[in-house]
Amino acid sequence: MSNRQRRTFTKEFKQQMIDLYNSGKPRVDIIREYDLTPSAFDKWLHQAKQSGSFKETDNLTPAEKELIALRKRNQQLEMENDILKQATLIFGPKRQVIDANKHKYSISAMCKVLNISRQTYYYQLKAPPCEAELQEAITEEFEHSRKNYGTRKIKFALARRGMIVSRRKIGRIMASRGLKSNYTKAKFRHHIASVNHSPIGNQLNRSFSNRKPLEAIITDLTYVRVGAKWHYVCFIIDLFNREIIGHSCGPNKDAQLVKQAFQRIGYPLTKVQLFHTDRGKEFDNQTIDEILTVFEIKRSLSKKGCPYDNAVAESTYKSFKVEFVYPSKFETLAELQLQVFDYVNWWNHLRIHGSLGYETLVGYRNLRLAQPPLDNEPGCVRAE
Repeated sequence: MSNRQRRTFTKEFKQQMIDLYNSGKPRVDIIREYDLTPSAFDKWLHQAKQSGSFKETDNLTPAEKELIALRKRNQQLEMENDILKQATLIFGPKRQVIDANKHKYSISAMCKVLNISRQTYYYQLKAPPCEAELQEAITEEFEHSRKNYGTRKIKFALARRGMIVSRRKIGRIMASRGLKSNYTKAKFRHHIASVNHSPIGNQLNRSFSNRKPLEAIITDLTYVRVGAKWHYVCFIIDLFNREIIGHSCGPNKDAQLVKQAFQRIGYPLTKVQLFHTDRGKEFDNQTIDEILTVFEIKRSLSKKGCPYDNAVAESTYKSFKVEFVYPSKFETLAELQLQVFDYVNWWNHLRIHGSLGYETLVGYRNLRLAQPPLDNEPGCVRAE
């Protein structure tokens, strides 16, 4: 009996595998490096060629589609017969018939059978929301929009929540709460110094070794030529085993690029204790502060103009440049993203590292986590 654990794959991952195959990567290498079954990969390849979709419903034969349609039609006729029978027995308002059967059938289907609109069914006289509730709803919609929505879009968002409010009143509440859209032109611009003089110190203090899993993570950015323009790559690295746990690529050197790398981390951020970077504004800003605050992660910043304080990140990017960037050429951002995704998988799962006794990074993590901890052995590896 096989001990292979069942895995699930997103449509983005399946498409990346197909893109790697179409770019020339051998089928046998894809199956081996990503630990896939040949039948699963061949199925994805067939679906991509046949319909371009990985949904089962998009790859059905005409006979299968016809059978499903007949079954749905039979269920529809049974429902219509039942609803009309119920309407005869209840002999009351149509709303009452729908209320009595909504645990069995969808409301939209019953409205269609009874020939009433859903708006008629849902319409009820509602008391206007209280002022405190309205203010909280406006603030919530504004924050969900990443501080971009003005009164027009917030009015529409509130209407979807069943709250009908004028733009004038929304504007008054936003002004009273200091909610200003990013699209509003500011009257004054604060002077931004060229050097980040944040009082936050170097909490890491070059302690790159003997770290527990996710105890301390580090990051930095590097540049890659794409076509005629420079693009940027961000890696987030776990000092426990030098594994790249998050990555992103983009045309701009900003906080959003770092945030995207955070969003790709597959480990629980609640276990991270320390986040170390240099003093670039793409790392020390409100966007990153919000992430660190939510997960209660402490910040550490390198000293001004001292790359040795982030030596592991510098070493990782040096290997990245030599092994990946210099031998390659990229024409589009999509091509760079696909190839970086493949390189990170190779770096973590297949590349052996001398500082780990010639183990792979993920193999080392699994091996260490499977061993009982020793009182005098808290961590990891020596700095390279």
